[in-house]
Amino acid sequence: MNTAPAPELSILLISWNTRQMTLDCIASVYEQTHDTSFEIIVLDNASSDGSVEAIREQFPDVVVMAETVNHGFSVGTNLQVPQAKGEKILLLNTDTVVLDRAIDNLMAFSRREPQAKIWGGRTLFGDRSLNPTSCYGRLTPWNQLSQALGLTALFPRSPFFNPRAYPGWLRDSERRVDIVTGCLLLIEKRFWEQLGGFNAGYFMYGDDTDLCARAIRLGAKPMITPSATIVHYGGGSTRSHTRKICQISAAHIAIIKQHYPWGWRNFGAATIVANVLIRRVGYGLAARLRPARFGEVAANWRAAWAQREEWRYGYPSGKAAG
Repeated sequence: MNTAPAPELSILLISWNTRQMTLDCIASVYEQTHDTSFEIIVLDNASSDGSVEAIREQFPDVVVMAETVNHGFSVGTNLQVPQAKGEKILLLNTDTVVLDRAIDNLMAFSRREPQAKIWGGRTLFGDRSLNPTSCYGRLTPWNQLSQALGLTALFPRSPFFNPRAYPGWLRDSERRVDIVTGCLLLIEKRFWEQLGGFNAGYFMYGDDTDLCARAIRLGAKPMITPSATIVHYGGGSTRSHTRKICQISAAHIAIIKQHYPWGWRNFGAATIVANVLIRRVGYGLAARLRPARFGEVAANWRAAWAQREEWRYGYPSGKAAG
């Protein structure tokens, strides 16, 4: 009979062909977490790179759920949570490295700010420059139109044209946000269950946006803290840029359909389609003038536009883009 006390925290990782990154991530959790009792649960989405064997060999205490199909992020996480013994669960990407007691600090932050109900931190790129994607503002008709017209790219530091990015804020202060991204997201297991977990219709991308929107409706006030800082390389499980464009477009259209006011839904979806079309045309023209510089990116947007029937209606049809 196992009489060991339940851990305070269950750390959930979704692995798909990120063998070395996953091993480095797990090692950093053990190295940097001292004040929090935790367990690690890795769900492997049918990797072909030996991830399962390597994790079991190097970290025998880690719980490994070896799947035979790729469930994606949202369904994979939903499968993990019932196995979690912790009072709180931490979603942590496999392409991350924990720095400076980040998990301990995030747990302490959650105790100081219980009203947030969802907590996140600060992310850096591999060169230790700011990776601003640990949080976002909500999707609105205006910021989607600004994105489609290229205004966010022209004026990236403008809170008016680029409000989702929280421009001018280096993630160096504690602050309430609309969306804590799933690369580092802490939540009480009980609240997760109250929300019903991730919407299973999201294969990858958008699941955290949807979760936070539903949480806010139930009174959550998501926050992040710079005291919980990690490296997030990004893109570890999405190597095709075309695939990423398709998945993000599908996810955003699904978010719009679920969370925009009824009268704005068709307009919002149209801005996503316009965003891909404008870039397909713009980069195509640029590639004619400077093929060495713009040829590859033009090909990605051209391919994403050609696959629009797979994403223009959002998930679940967008799942085919994977």
